[in-house]
Parts: sequence; C-alpha cells; structure tokens
Amino acid sequence: MSRERDIDVLARTLWGEARGEGVAGMIAVGHTIRNRVEMDLGNDGKPDWWGEGYEGVCRRPWQFSCWNANDPNSAYLRGDKQIPPAQFMQAREAAVAVIEGSRPDPTGGATHYYSTSLAKAPAWTVRAARTCKIGRHIFFKDVP
Repeated sequence: MSRERDIDVLARTLWGEARGEGVAGMIAVGHTIRNRVEMDLGNDGKPDWWGEGYEGVCRRPWQFSCWNANDPNSAYLRGDKQIPPAQFMQAREAAVAVIEGSRPDPTGGATHYYSTSLAKAPAWTVRAARTCKIGRHIFFKDVP
C-alpha cells in the first residue's frame, strides 16, 4: 500500500465521519483509526477483525458508516461525487498529521467512538472504557 493511498483513504474517511467537527475532531477520529492500524489484538501477528492498514481498517464493512453503500457520503468517498476541494484539503491535512504523528493522540488510545447524534449509545460501550468527548464524538478503548 502506498503512503499516498493511505493518506487519500484516511482523508476521505475523516471527511465522511468528522467534517463537521473541525480539524480537532478529524484528528481525533484519525487517531482511532491509527490506533487500530498499529494494534495487534492477539499479539499474534495475524490480521485483526477490524482490518489491516489504513485502507483495510477504514473500509472494513460496518466499521465506519461513511463507507457503507447505503450511506449518503459513500458516493463522495468512492469518487462518484466530488468532495468540496477546501473541505477535502482540510481532511487531507488532518490525515497527513495523523499518519506522520505530528499531532498527538487526543483520545487517550481510543479505538472506537460514536456520535452523540445517535438516539442511544451502542451496546458495546457498556463494557468499554470511555476516554474522552471531543465535539459530538465520545471515544472509547478496551472495547471487548
């Protein structure tokens, strides 16, 4: 996987998931993805259930809803519609900062989050450790 492809896929994911959260929110979502990319769940060197590498993690079915075929953002992420250039540039800059590690992880090691726009918290949050709230996203780690 090329670095440019990783940046592009991560930027599209950040735009789809957090464009309304500003740079801080996109950096936070980006770090949850980076944390998944860098974590080896079983310390066994085998692929993890949430995918491998930036593209694998971002595009894993049902992990980041913006990539789901029924999500209105997916046409933009696939390239069928154009993401507004200024918005994409902001998302791309956030993606580069996350991949290069030039912005520290504000989530405390989170691997999951959900939006407060949901009617109720997902079931997986019950046994997970909440790390922080940034904008309209609540972040968690140690998700069973």
